[in-house]
Amino acid sequence: MTRAAPDPRKTLDPDRVAEWLARHPDFFVGREGLLQQLKVPHPETRGATSLLERLVHDLRARAEQAEWRLEQLLESARFNEGQYRRTRELVIALLEAEDNDALGQALATQLSEHFHTPAVALWCPASLTDAEPRPPQAPRQVLDDHAGQRLAALLDGRPSRCTRLTPTDWKRLLPHVPAPGKAGSCAVARLTLGEPLGYLVLASPDPDHFRASMDTLFTDYVGEVVARLLVRMAPASS
Repeated sequence: MTRAAPDPRKTLDPDRVAEWLARHPDFFVGREGLLQQLKVPHPETRGATSLLERLVHDLRARAEQAEWRLEQLLESARFNEGQYRRTRELVIALLEAEDNDALGQALATQLSEHFHTPAVALWCPASLTDAEPRPPQAPRQVLDDHAGQRLAALLDGRPSRCTRLTPTDWKRLLPHVPAPGKAGSCAVARLTLGEPLGYLVLASPDPDHFRASMDTLFTDYVGEVVARLLVRMAPASS
């Protein structure tokens, strides 16, 4: 009586088969017909497909994933290049300002046109403005105790911060710009250069424009440039 051949799935350990094939990658050389007979689960539908079709599907998926990653890298590179160009134009415009009022105007114009920041305020202490021939022009403001206390409270002990800005705070800290009906957002930076020089406020009626989770690297950088230019252009006191 002929004995039935044992079921390979019951006599062979799948892990040992996989290990053996990994040690013998040339097993299918000369056995290409066997590759066409192998069936594996289809990745998208029920049923099975040939091993070769599955390999083609996997390779296509990997190619699409690699293409998506490349596009993400290119998009990031394009954004960084645009950010660099906008920042460069901003700094050049600030350097070309002839006085502190022109500095404030250049700051507001560049941030509005290139960084979608509709409102800017530059709060400076009277010691930086009292020797000027005329009062500061918006967006420059003379820092008083009330504004200083509110700005310090918004910073909450930090050198710079992104946070919400209520309509009341908007009216007090950006008096030259009409306040929105609802809360917006702002980025606040303390200006220092060996001594306190005031505050820089960037504001938007969009509550999500300056989110608390955002870093303040750009605001810090602009503040450092502005602080140095304020000191350089401050008129000598008599």
